Amino acid sequence: MKLNLLSCDAQRPDRRVIAKCIVEISNIDGSLSNELTDILLEGDAVDIEVEDKNSGSALRALRKLSIDYEIIE
Repeated sequence: MKLNLLSCDAQRPDRRVIAKCIVEISNIDGSLSNELTDILLEGDAVDIEVEDKNSGSALRALRKLSIDYEIIE
């Protein structure tokens, strides 16, 4: 499943926690995850791929971090 991460509405977003969440749900390396987190927190959308078996827990984790997303596929 492809997700488009739109924005983070948390008052004080934790970059480290968001980057770790992206690594866990999309199986990418840490440095790319850090770059994607920076892009997301600057206000630009980010596309990630999530395995279907992890989709439910991934969506819950994103909602917990106040990250708005849309499902592309």
